[in-house]
This record gives sequence, structure tokens and C-alpha cells, in this order.
Amino acid sequence: MKTKVLAIAILFASFLGAQALELPEIIGNDMMLQQQTQARLWGWAKNGSTVEVTTSWDTQTYRATADKQTGRWELQVSTPAASYDPQSLTIKGDGETRRIENVLIGEVWFCSGQSNMEMPLKGFWNCPVRGANEEIALSGRYRRSIRVATIDKKDALEPQDRVPGGWKVCEPKNAVNFSACGYFFAQTLTDILDVPVGIINCSWGGSCVEGWLPKEILLTYPDGLTPMDQTDYHRKMVMFNGMLHPLAGYTIKGFLWNQGESNVGREKEYVERFKTMTRLWRKMWRQGDDSLPMYTVELPGYSYGDVNGTNCADFRAAQHQIAHELENSGCVSTTDLILPYEAEQIHGCRKKEIGQRLAYMAATRDYGIEGIHAEAPEFERMKTIEVDNKFLNFVAGSALAANANDKGKVVCLYFSNLIDGVDRMFNIEGFEAAGADGVWHKAIVWAENGWSDPEYGGCFLKLVCPDAGEVKNVRYNYHNFTTNQLHDCYGLPVVPFTTNF
Repeated sequence: MKTKVLAIAILFASFLGAQALELPEIIGNDMMLQQQTQARLWGWAKNGSTVEVTTSWDTQTYRATADKQTGRWELQVSTPAASYDPQSLTIKGDGETRRIENVLIGEVWFCSGQSNMEMPLKGFWNCPVRGANEEIALSGRYRRSIRVATIDKKDALEPQDRVPGGWKVCEPKNAVNFSACGYFFAQTLTDILDVPVGIINCSWGGSCVEGWLPKEILLTYPDGLTPMDQTDYHRKMVMFNGMLHPLAGYTIKGFLWNQGESNVGREKEYVERFKTMTRLWRKMWRQGDDSLPMYTVELPGYSYGDVNGTNCADFRAAQHQIAHELENSGCVSTTDLILPYEAEQIHGCRKKEIGQRLAYMAATRDYGIEGIHAEAPEFERMKTIEVDNKFLNFVAGSALAANANDKGKVVCLYFSNLIDGVDRMFNIEGFEAAGADGVWHKAIVWAENGWSDPEYGGCFLKLVCPDAGEVKNVRYNYHNFTTNQLHDCYGLPVVPFTTNF
């Protein structure tokens, strides 16, 4: 009898607790709020009750009424310009008072994807992050400027309202578990802007893009809800329901995405699904014109069972296609960051450069910072010109002259974002050419100054390939794994491409 009474008492107490003032973990001590905006806050209280939020920076009080059925309340508070001065929020409701301390106002970015976004500064087993120990040891320098919220992995078949994962101050004991990609983005951006930067890391290693889409959209696809395999991370919609849905609406500046490995080989469907996902997320966040930026990371080099295969290269091309077709989006190139021994290592160690490139893109596009070069050179077009064999001999050497094609043709390759040229004049590796038979051969490539083609006005490349005969197609770094490197004068890599994609 006593046991039964105790059980009823516990149940009753639990019921009363559910009516008390509650907050999601993302709204708590050490949080970061987006500057100069209407920042959204929410929680739960007694059905139909009034909740008040008072902000320390202007002592304004905002009120909301908890829903009569669910008890959920929501309101927006006006935030000031970014500052390193800690602020606080006082929330009252149901006779309770909650005080949220050490709040910073700055720039907030939402990071998502799979393991290369999830990968912490301490790395994974046998997968280090270059310079990790030094970065962790010195992370306290950003104690007043970087905050990171790491969201727990939580799968669900139905949309959830809550998910664990609160904000952490930047210091060694916390930074060791921060997303390396997200941390280096925040580090670079706070250095550029001189304002605090917050990162919400909502990622799950191995997840496919379908895992971040809802059931109603997935059911419109031919493969529906069928999982890629029986692993948790390859199930569809479960990340959307369990991790993303509870955070939707937390006011941010934009999205960062590092994913795609689990969708290699399905690049055509990925293009439309990723665009659909991005547009859906923008609507869910309810921030004005639904055009929050989405910046993605090009897939790193990896063998995928064949280092010379092109499955991964095709996927990279699709990622850059998305960047051109999807409004307010971009893709940073990474193939130059892979080391020779990483062909079988899908978690490359050079995360700092990736975070920096993402930050350069955000700084120039979203904050109007001038002088930074953020857009990598991309192939635009090619044309063929005729030259005499003396010219070929002078430029490329006697071996070429002896095997020069009969017509003495040279291919000119033009790129966007290459006004100041590349980082070398000769011995440029990674280019291949194919003739009418479609067989690819190593090509000889060199750089030309803009004055040599007044019609173009910028720097460009010239290519010859005697083995291919009359060149029909050209490609660069178009393999699953390659360590060839060609950069512009600012250190950004030429984006891999093929003219017959």
C-alpha cells in the first residue's frame, strides 16, 4: 500500500514539475545571442500563464502567454550591438524566477553535417587534428569571445521539442570537445570582426542528407524512408526529428555544412535534396526573407575503393553546382588540404584551413569586409588557338616539339577569380586532356599573364597534350584522391573540374 501511495505521489510531483517554468538547454548560462536582431527565446510554463523576460542590457521586459494546450511560450527580445561585456536574462513565470548569467551578444552560426563537422579538436581514434594540443592549450585566449553548444546525438521517429546540449565557455577543458571545423571558423571570424562568435554544433558522423529531412518530404522521393543500411546514422529523418527540430528558430546568422561522404555516388539526387533541405531550414528559422547563408565544405580526397576513380570527384562537382544554383550559398574547396598518406583516412587532419576559408567567405559576403580574398578560382571556359611548332618548342621543351600534334594547337583555360594569377608559372600538375576517343592523358600546362590576351584581361592557363591529339575535354584534380596543388596568389586552391561533367 505504501509503495502504491509513493508511486502516485511521485507521478503527481512529476505532473506538477511539468507545469513549472522550463527552458530548453540551448537557452541557459553562457549562451550567445545574435546581435542587433529580434532574438527568439522560448520554453514551457503552466498552460495559459504569463511569462516575463527582462534583459540586462536595456532593462526592457517582454511578455508571452503560454499555450493553453502545450504550455509552450515564445517571444523575441531586441539585442544590442555585439560586446564582450557579459549580460543576463531574468525569466519569471509560475511564481518562479530563472536568471541566465554570462550571456554574450555576438554572431551565432549553426554547424551541421557528419563526422568531418562533428570531429572535435582532440580528434578521433588514429585521426588527429593538426596542431590540436597547442590550439586546446591556448583556447583560453578566446574565453571572452567564443562559445560553443554541442548538441547530443539523439534520433527520433517523430519531431521532438527538446534535445540536450548547452553552451560552453572557451577554455581547454571544454575546447577539447569542440567541433574543430566550427572552432577554427569561430576563431578566425572573431579575429576578423573583433566581436564574440557562437557556434551550435548539431552534427552526426555518417549521416546522409536524408537524415536531416522530415518525413513528409522524404515520402515524395522514390526511395522514401528506406534506410541506406541498418546503422543508426544511415536512417532517414531521425536527425531532423531528434536534433534539428528542437533547435529550429534559435536566432542565427547562417548555416555551415560539412557532409556528403554518405551520399557519394548519388550526386544527381543530392543536388535537389540539399537545395530542398536548405530552403526548408530557412523557413523553419523564420528570420525575415528566408535567405540565411549556407556555406558548405567540399568533400576531401579519399580512395572510395579506387584512388583514381571519379565518384567523389563527381560529387564535388555537384557541390559546386549547388553553390551556383542555390541562392546565398557557397562551397569552399579542400582538395589541397589532404596529405599523401590520407588516401584511406576520411577524416583529414587540416581542419584549421577549412574553418578559415569558411570564415573568409562569411566575412566578405555577410559582413562586407574588404581586402580578403574568399572566392577560389573556378573554371569558366576554354578556347583553342593555333601556334607554330617553334612556339611549342620554346614553351614546353623539345620533347613536346617532337610529338606536337599536326595542327600545333594550344588550349587556353580561363577561370573566374584569377585576375592576379596562380602560384607557379610552370610544372603545373593535375591536368588531363582527352581527344575524340575519350581517353584521358596527362597534359602539359603553364600560366600566362593577362597582357598576353588583352581580350580576356586576366591571368589564365595554357595546355597542350600531344597524346590526346585534338583536345576535346580537359579536367583538373578529377579523381577520388589526389595531392596535386595549384593555388591562386592568395593561397586558395583551384576548384577541381571537368569539362564533360
